[in-house]
Amino acid sequence: MTITATIVKRLPGHREEYDERKLYASIYASCLAVRCPVGSAEITAERVCSLVRAWLDTKHEVTAADIRRIAASHLDLYHPDAAYLYKHHRLTM
Repeated sequence: MTITATIVKRLPGHREEYDERKLYASIYASCLAVRCPVGSAEITAERVCSLVRAWLDTKHEVTAADIRRIAASHLDLYHPDAAYLYKHHRLTM
């Protein structure tokens, strides 16, 4: 299934097509950062991406913050520590 949602980024006027690989990579990295086993991180990332994909199915344009919020809420169900890191990773940059 191909998602055709456009993501509005933080930079003014910057938009891009949704790329699930980016979401998967960030969820996976958050899981690994809190010492989640590789297999569990993969399964968690797949589940969260699937739930975000279902949410995006009815959307045409969303912000990157919307995706982060929805993904974090789903990740919190599977791995709260990884969800916390995922939600707050930009605060340390």
